[in-house]
Amino acid sequence: MKNFSDLKGVNDKILKIKQLLIELEAEAKQFPALEKNSKRALASIKMLELNISDILAFDLADS
Repeated sequence: MKNFSDLKGVNDKILKIKQLLIELEAEAKQFPALEKNSKRALASIKMLELNISDILAFDLADS
């Protein structure tokens, strides 16, 4: 990833967002729309993980 130097920082932000959404979903049991939209947002975060986090996990970044 020659054009993006801070993949670790981006990965950290993705993981923070994921954790916040998981907490929000767990607390939203009495608010169905919030629970449903949290699940949708988690699906998008999963795509970000596949794009960024896996690059770091498998050490595919051009250091």
